[in-house]
Amino acid sequence: MSKRLVSAIQEYAFPLNDQALEIVLNTIGDARMVLLGEATHGTSEFYKVRMALSKRLIQEKGFTIIAVEGDWPSAQAVNRYVKGFDKEGKSAQQLLKQSFNRWPTWMWANEEVAVLVEWLKRENEGKAAANKTGFYGIDMYSLYESIDELLRFLRENPQFQADLELAKKAFSCFEPYNRMPEHYALSTAHFTDECISEVSSLLTTIRSHEDLYSNEQEKDLNMTMNALVAKNAESYYRAMMQDDAISWNIRDMHMMEAIDEILNYHGDDAKIIIWEHNTHLGDASETSMADHKMINVGQLIREKYGRKDTFAIGFGTYEGCVIAGEGWGEPHQKMNVPPAKFNSWEGQMHAANPKDQVILFTEENRHLFNEWIGHRAIGVVYNPEFEAYGNYVSSRVGSRYDGFMFMDRTNALEPL
Repeated sequence: MSKRLVSAIQEYAFPLNDQALEIVLNTIGDARMVLLGEATHGTSEFYKVRMALSKRLIQEKGFTIIAVEGDWPSAQAVNRYVKGFDKEGKSAQQLLKQSFNRWPTWMWANEEVAVLVEWLKRENEGKAAANKTGFYGIDMYSLYESIDELLRFLRENPQFQADLELAKKAFSCFEPYNRMPEHYALSTAHFTDECISEVSSLLTTIRSHEDLYSNEQEKDLNMTMNALVAKNAESYYRAMMQDDAISWNIRDMHMMEAIDEILNYHGDDAKIIIWEHNTHLGDASETSMADHKMINVGQLIREKYGRKDTFAIGFGTYEGCVIAGEGWGEPHQKMNVPPAKFNSWEGQMHAANPKDQVILFTEENRHLFNEWIGHRAIGVVYNPEFEAYGNYVSSRVGSRYDGFMFMDRTNALEPL
C-alpha cells in the first residue's frame, strides 16, 4: 500500500459538515443525475446525510425525483402520499410499515426514511403538480405485486379489456408457484418460453396504448412500470438458476431502464436523485466486478448520459453498528461492524484522519486515488466474523466515484 494515498487523503479531504454540503452542491453544478450511495443497507448516518443533501438538491437545484433501491409498488404508495394523491390520512410510519412489508423491511420501513417522507409531503404542499418531488422504486423483486396492480387497474377500467386478457394470461404463468418467485426460478430448467412471450407482449401492448391511459395521479406511468417489472423480473428469476453475473446484470439493466422511463415521463429537464448501494452506483468498470463481466447502474448512467450530467458519491465507514440479517429472510438484528482492514480504502481514510470527512475527485487529483484497493460493501445479509473474506470489492476509488463521504464511526438505523 502506497504511503502517498494517506498523504493524498490528508491533502484533499475536508470535514463533513454543513459547509461541506455547500461545497459538494457547488461541485455538482448543473448535473441532472446525482447518485448517492451507501456501504450498507442498515446505517443511520448514510440515510441522514443522503437526506440532508437531497433536501438541498430539491430546494436549491430543482430536483423533482428520488429513485430508490426499492420495489415499484411499495414506493408508489409513498409517492402517492407525498404528492397528495392518497387522502387516507396515514402517518409516514404507518404507510412505510404497511407498504414495505417484505424482507428486508428495514431498508425503507425505518425512522430515518419516515422523516424524509413527512418532509417531502410538506415540501410538496401548494406546489404545481410538475414541481412536486416524487418517490419511486426502481428494483424488480415485486413480480407478483406488480401483476396484481396491473390486474386491479384493468379490472376497474373495462375499456381496456384486451390488455386485461393479456395480463391474465401473463399471471397464469406464475400462478402455480404460490407467489414464490424462487419456485418459478427452479422450474425454469424444464419450462417453455411461454412466460417470456406473455410478459413481453403485455409490456409491448401497454406501451402502445400509453396515450389511452390517464395521466391523472400518474396512472399511466404506474401501468408501464409494473409491466416493465413483470417482464424483467421473469428474466431475472430465470437467470438466477444459471449465472450470478447474468442475473446481477439483468437487475441493474432493469434499474437503468426504470430510471429512463421515469425521466422520460417527467420531461427533458427533469432532475433525479438516486439512492442505491455503492455496488450499484459506483462505476463497475472501475472495480473487480468488470473481471466477471458485471455491470451496474453507475456505469450505465455514465455511458449513456456522460460525466457532465452525472455525479456519483460513495459512502463508507470505518467501524460501528449496522442492521442486517444472518441469512436471507432471517430476523434483522443490530450487528457490530469491526474496524476496516488497514490496507482497505476505509482503513486508509481512518489512518489519514479518524474523523468524518469528504473527498471530491477531479481530473486534477483522481490519479492520486486510483490505486487498486479493497473497498468495503455490506449487504442485507452479513456476518462480521467472515467480513475480511468477502466484503471488500477491489476498486479504483478515484474513478469509481466523483466524491466520497466517510463517516468514521456509524450507528445502526432504527427499523419501524
